[in-house]
Amino acid sequence: MNEGVRPTEYEEMLDRALARMPEMKVEDTRFNIPEVRVFIEGKTTVFDNFASVCDYINREQEHVMKFLLRELGTAGKIDGDRAIFQGRFSKEDVAKQIRRYVEDYVLCSECGKPDTQLVRTKERVLMLKCEACGAFRPVGKRLRR
Repeated sequence: MNEGVRPTEYEEMLDRALARMPEMKVEDTRFNIPEVRVFIEGKTTVFDNFASVCDYINREQEHVMKFLLRELGTAGKIDGDRAIFQGRFSKEDVAKQIRRYVEDYVLCSECGKPDTQLVRTKERVLMLKCEACGAFRPVGKRLRR
């Protein structure tokens, strides 16, 4: 004859077990790109915290700069921790291009995490490799809009 556990006894045991469980910490740590600091000097635009943004997204300054120059359709250079663009661009213009860069070259398309690396294959194809989930995908060239 199998007696089992009475429902009230089971509920008491369940309550005791739940009380002893460590408190779960649910962190919604979103990937927040630092706010871009941009100002205009005459006919040039200075992206003042360029190096810190590149460090935060874990990408080489030269790669980010090449993307920005192509997307903004201008010339420019890296000057220490700053990027200088010929022409006048608003803070919103630069921030929008940084967000587009992060979508294409930083965030994993499978899990959405920023734990990725850019890897070039033997065939010289640029691939995005995710350290979090293992996804491996090619990074397509963007067509200018």
